[in-house]
Amino acid sequence: MAERDRGGTRRVAWVTGASRGVGRGIALALGQAGWTVYVTARSTSDARTGHLPGTVESSAAAVSAAGGKGIPVACDHRDDAAVAAVADQIAAEHGRLHLLVNNTWGGYERLNAGAWQE
Repeated sequence: MAERDRGGTRRVAWVTGASRGVGRGIALALGQAGWTVYVTARSTSDARTGHLPGTVESSAAAVSAAGGKGIPVACDHRDDAAVAAVADQIAAEHGRLHLLVNNTWGGYERLNAGAWQE
């Protein structure tokens, strides 16, 4: 049974960094509960990042197979304009967001103090 809000609409979540690992696991759990899940990350079937497995498309397909509705969106979360574009897409398509899981990792431990100022 799909998780619905008071108006009967399927609940909408945005899970960042969801092409693999914890983000993918959270997205799948939401899919099992019947949520619409926007799956965002840099790794896509056209542009894989590094040697690690997983893409936004495969995670979104798994969300849909689990009973939810997975929507893959490529997004470099280090780019404010790209993040704003995802938020605008969700607002245009659903008018609301019930849950944001901010799971993105950007290698921050490698940054020095000067890089944080940029």
